[in-house]
Amino acid sequence: MISIRECNGRRCRRRLALVDGDFIMNERISIDPSICHGQACIKGTRIPVHQIVRMLANGDTIQELLEDYPSLKIMDIYACLDYAASLAEEQITPIEMIEDA
Repeated sequence: MISIRECNGRRCRRRLALVDGDFIMNERISIDPSICHGQACIKGTRIPVHQIVRMLANGDTIQELLEDYPSLKIMDIYACLDYAASLAEEQITPIEMIEDA
């Protein structure tokens, strides 16, 4: 469940929505070898996912990102975080363990 901020003119409201993370990620993140050397980017842009995640990690707020990148939507930022979370839960076997086996 996520909170989505909807704005219509000056009036903003938040609503909670049940959203399938994979759906958000697949609809908003693309990997194309001809764009940004095949790095995961926000679909329709040349903004790499790692750039958004790193900016958030360095203290930028979602609101600041939305102001700095007017083409971004809040769901794009959530998709970047979901993509990073998916990568973090992948099991990676260190090379040393393979050599010792």
